[in-house]
Amino acid sequence: MKEEMTSFDIAALIPELNQAIRGSRISNIYQVPPVTFILKLRQPSQPPQHLLIEAGKRLHLTSYTLKKPRKPPVFCMVLRKYLENGKIAGIEQHNFERIVIVRVTTREGEFQLVSELFGGGNIILVSPQNKILQALTYRRMRDRNILRGETFQHAPPSGRKPLTLTRQDFGEIKHLGKLEIVRALTRFLSIGGLYAEEVLLRAQVEKEVPCEALTEQEMNAIFGQLHQILSVIEAGDIKPCVIINGKGAWVDVVPAPLKRYANFRKKTYESLNEALDEYYTEVTVKERVVEVAEEVERELAKQKRILLSQQKALRDSREKMEQNRRIGDAIFSHLGELQLLLQKIMDEKKEGKPWEQIVSETQREREADRIPAVYFHSLEPQRLILHVSVENLVFPLNLRRSIQANAANYYTKAKKTERKLKGIEKAMQETQTRIQELQQTWVKETEEVRKPPIKQRKKAWYEKFRWFYSSDGFLVVGGRDAATNEILIKKHMEPHDVVFHADIHGAPFVLIKTEGKTPPEQTIKESAQFAASYSRGWREGLGAVSVYRVSAQQVSKRPPTGQRLERGAFMIYGSKNYVRNVPLRVAIGIETIGEHLIIIGGPVEAISKQTNTYIEIVPGDQSGGRLAKQIQHLLAEKAPKALQEQILKIPLDEIQRFVPLGRGAVKSKD
Repeated sequence: MKEEMTSFDIAALIPELNQAIRGSRISNIYQVPPVTFILKLRQPSQPPQHLLIEAGKRLHLTSYTLKKPRKPPVFCMVLRKYLENGKIAGIEQHNFERIVIVRVTTREGEFQLVSELFGGGNIILVSPQNKILQALTYRRMRDRNILRGETFQHAPPSGRKPLTLTRQDFGEIKHLGKLEIVRALTRFLSIGGLYAEEVLLRAQVEKEVPCEALTEQEMNAIFGQLHQILSVIEAGDIKPCVIINGKGAWVDVVPAPLKRYANFRKKTYESLNEALDEYYTEVTVKERVVEVAEEVERELAKQKRILLSQQKALRDSREKMEQNRRIGDAIFSHLGELQLLLQKIMDEKKEGKPWEQIVSETQREREADRIPAVYFHSLEPQRLILHVSVENLVFPLNLRRSIQANAANYYTKAKKTERKLKGIEKAMQETQTRIQELQQTWVKETEEVRKPPIKQRKKAWYEKFRWFYSSDGFLVVGGRDAATNEILIKKHMEPHDVVFHADIHGAPFVLIKTEGKTPPEQTIKESAQFAASYSRGWREGLGAVSVYRVSAQQVSKRPPTGQRLERGAFMIYGSKNYVRNVPLRVAIGIETIGEHLIIIGGPVEAISKQTNTYIEIVPGDQSGGRLAKQIQHLLAEKAPKALQEQILKIPLDEIQRFVPLGRGAVKSKD
């Protein structure tokens, strides 16, 4: 399975990237821990694009949405500080190495974002003065340092640059003597093992042949095949494809078909960016499945070890508890005899006999059967401990205590152990529950990570404006400000559209995109309310305003003689049809489109026909930001449980786009 991109991949990708994103501005930068970065790029009149860079592995445009952390890491914040709103001046490959340089121009000059896709990988931000501003990984090395403030230097070349290599230069490879040609190619040139083998396969030269043994004909064939592959990439005549083995596993992604994969199945793509995106997404999902399985396996093994330890502790404690109880019972069963034995020993000690004599005499008496030998086992004079043997139990008695006190001590120990048993049993229960949860989590998380990330939804042209679909299915679009008013009327108004405007200064133009059909009265009513609600009337806290409608032919940018029109303003010629006292109110809801949740907003009658999950708002005293937050939580409460978490992750600005300018409030239930 392919780990990182090759020099050939990068060489084929660079022209595609330059064509797609050169001139774009960086609107935001995200870091997906640990080492994946997303540059959100925007160009006028085009949907945003996302450049993904994973240190040491890959770089390409992505159409997938990756989960971003709430708080960006420090390196990401630094990139935002220097590069946000910068323009992509160009992207290049450094000397056919696995190094990509993204050049970004800002007011401070041209910065370089250097992505090293070899070894452990690195991403380095270089200032216009060629100083290292920040790096993902700092290192001191023999040939260069990656340290903040130092002059940036590229890593030494891994070999000759194939693109500028002449046949005469290539002849020097024979100086590598007995080294196998396949190894020599990777050492002599900036190419990896995959393409070294491909060149030799096409040249029909065995890869084990020593360099010194190569014939002139073989040398020519190798050099010719190398340049044939390079010429395909230089000419842009690529046919990107993912290579799939007999088991259905994706094993590689290449810019053009390779002879070594002749017997493999191939999935072709229109662009190398798309092929790389699909391949690495598939590989990342599979890697994550393995990681989750390994993580859970490790934790399961740990919990099972804990459980075994707890089970042993339970057995040992139970045996200890039962043993102490049996000893206590045995003492009370033979209380008199044990008291006599204890009294005899203590009396002899009082008579002045040394412990050694007492032990010796007691041993002789036991052997002569003059005392119940079953009770005496041994004596520890220094500790004043008498060991006795009763009912096949051997246990110590403290000579400083009475026989009853010794028995009580054993019962106390048994009770303590019993309490400990309850703690062990509770801990075992928790461990068993944890094991069950892990087994369930394994299944759940594996199913979850098997799903590829959600593809980013391509937004329609009208989503730059305010919009909704009427109850009758007509698209209604309104301006957001003076600039979008201008664009809406100039670029998107067609002769058969119906135009609405609130009869108040500072209102948006609103179009019903009729497509030649006659809009019903309900759509007229909803469009009028849309125009009223997003007018200055909302900001001023009005309950209702009047709205007029005209045909597209009545709208003109040509002012009367001697006058000029401000940006976003247009002249209306001819009679106007009024809708009086239109109430100001907006419904904001969620709608599911494929695998995406989107925010929709507009008149209540229209939105309620598209979704059951919506909130109605009216002019009020709550700020737009606070109101958007409240709407988000209310939508989550009203939505099915399966969607609640997803709703709470929707960026607030997507909700706020549908909140009219000014203050508002959630409409209370009547």
